[in-house]
Amino acid sequence: MKKIQSQKATRVRFSILAAIFINVVINYMDRSNISVAAPMITEEFHLSTIQLGYIFSAFGWTYALLQIPGGILTDRFGPRIIYTFSLILWSIVTVLQGFAKGFASLFGLRMAIGVFEAPSYPTNNRIVTSWFPNNERASAIGIYTSGQFIGLAFLTPALIALEHYAGWQGLFIITGIVGILWGIAWYFFYRDPADSSRANEAELNYIEEGGGLIDRKNTVKKIEPKAFQWNDLKEVFRHKKLWGIYLGQFAVGSTLWFFLTWFPTYLVKYRHIDFIKSGFLASLPFLSAFAGILLAGFLSDYMIRKGASMSVARKTPIIIGLLLTMSIIGANYVSSPGLIILFMCIAFFGNGFASITWVFVSTLAPKHLIGLTGGVFNFIGGFAGIIVPAAIGYIVTDSNFTPAIILIGVIGVLGALSYIFLVGKVERVKVSNQ
Repeated sequence: MKKIQSQKATRVRFSILAAIFINVVINYMDRSNISVAAPMITEEFHLSTIQLGYIFSAFGWTYALLQIPGGILTDRFGPRIIYTFSLILWSIVTVLQGFAKGFASLFGLRMAIGVFEAPSYPTNNRIVTSWFPNNERASAIGIYTSGQFIGLAFLTPALIALEHYAGWQGLFIITGIVGILWGIAWYFFYRDPADSSRANEAELNYIEEGGGLIDRKNTVKKIEPKAFQWNDLKEVFRHKKLWGIYLGQFAVGSTLWFFLTWFPTYLVKYRHIDFIKSGFLASLPFLSAFAGILLAGFLSDYMIRKGASMSVARKTPIIIGLLLTMSIIGANYVSSPGLIILFMCIAFFGNGFASITWVFVSTLAPKHLIGLTGGVFNFIGGFAGIIVPAAIGYIVTDSNFTPAIILIGVIGVLGALSYIFLVGKVERVKVSNQ
């Protein structure tokens, strides 16, 4: 029998956060391993820069297009089931990439990765919205989002070494097996707050009183799963403040996708940095982004606790971060590897600093449409994964990467402007039928 009045609150939510962090690390490992394999694959399959750009962007095509269905599935079936299937299936496809025979098969498999990873970030957001109160949510989002940066910072040299010893085929096979095993572990580990046998009533009350959306069984607060309605889709597209965060996410994604795809090729082919050395240099911007996202999350929540308005606390890091990404243009005007990496580090620090954008989905989305709003948010943002890698493939030449760098900087500024002029007051959107 639980003693609700006197019991000390458990801290199960932090073990849940650690598990999401691992999900994100594996997620981005399987998105970015293609960038590590690209130089070898290009040589073996005799790919042009345009073909390589299409392969880099193939993931983004299906990933973006299936964000909305992914959000709907998350709202309908919940994180435990959706993430298990998603993890295992995209990891199986990762293994199959090791058996690709040319441009067509590799392009198709990268599209399949996008299909099965599509529900991942709407699901991450759904979990954090359920497990964390408002005053911890930006920090939680910062911590799990940092997985995409810290994982790649340490994994990039490891993946390059793995490719060196196992070949590009072995790189895909081994990373895929890791994901399959973790997907099985997730199924047995994860439970929603109301279904958790480890979280006590004191922790659940703390989360709920702080704004966490716990789906309590047998209470009036329970939000019943509902069938998709076209009016729901209309609602998440018709609000200006939601469009502000959608366009901002496109800007954040543009810088990220440059680093996930073209960055190693940029260092090796265009800046003529040794392949093995480039692995360690390439890790430094990811470490900078890791520092940026953690700092942004903790700073934003600190400002909330100190009495700052939601608008100031949440928007300030994102706007500053997006403006900092413009520093990437400085790399066009230096030749020293150290200075090139310095400008890349500043730009990617800014990208990390701006990457708490998911907190706006939790804060602005209608309560019953958090998964769908997250799907649309990542749908618009996901176009960066389509447009940016392919556009770079078209605008660069064999000797000139300058236009691509300028493109990334300009998009960052436009993203900052969307938060300044479109988002407005930070408050939950009210829909007509609620």
